[in-house]
Amino acid sequence: MHKSVHNLIQIEKEIQSNIINLDTVNKSPKIIAVSKTHPIEIISPLINHGHLDFGENKVQEAVDKWSDIKNEKDNIKLHLIGRLQTNKVKFALKIFDYIHSLDSEKLANKISDEQIKQGKKPKIFIQVNIGNEDQKSGINKENLGNFYEFCKNLDLDIIGTMCIPPKDGNTEKFFSEMSNVNQELNFKELSMGMSGDYIDAIKNSATYIRVGSKIFGNRI
Repeated sequence: MHKSVHNLIQIEKEIQSNIINLDTVNKSPKIIAVSKTHPIEIISPLINHGHLDFGENKVQEAVDKWSDIKNEKDNIKLHLIGRLQTNKVKFALKIFDYIHSLDSEKLANKISDEQIKQGKKPKIFIQVNIGNEDQKSGINKENLGNFYEFCKNLDLDIIGTMCIPPKDGNTEKFFSEMSNVNQELNFKELSMGMSGDYIDAIKNSATYIRVGSKIFGNRI
């Protein structure tokens, strides 16, 4: 068994045991295998194992790496987890099924225009700047309701929110805040948690977790 497949199975077991211990109605979250910067030879064992959800940071890298595979295997779901520039939206919609990083009205408008042109609607998460950090993208919590209404008026398929919490030791507090925000807006999906903190994310109702190094190892 390839190491990445072994790692994925171990993560799935760990999640299952935590869900049982939590005595929660949570079902297992979808694991997005963050394959950015890894060549397809490293990713292929997971594809052959039957894993379906993969995450990329950059549009051009995803187009180069995944176009042929997605033509062959249309059940694979590709998630854009990095920042999306407006000039890349046209290409992003061609390859990505999910966009996790909607962070501005300008980007929302561009996606709306492009999905009409292409006749394709990606599933979208609104990125929330949950720690109000100047250096991070995302919508501030106070503006989220208005921004969601703006997106609905553009006919965007908003399915949930996403966050990257501050690295200040209070991750679980921010995850809890995100869970409350998500419930207030009646979203079913919540994208949060990475290799180092996905169990805390799951405890706070994450439905998609983004795991890279714990599956593939550290990037070279």
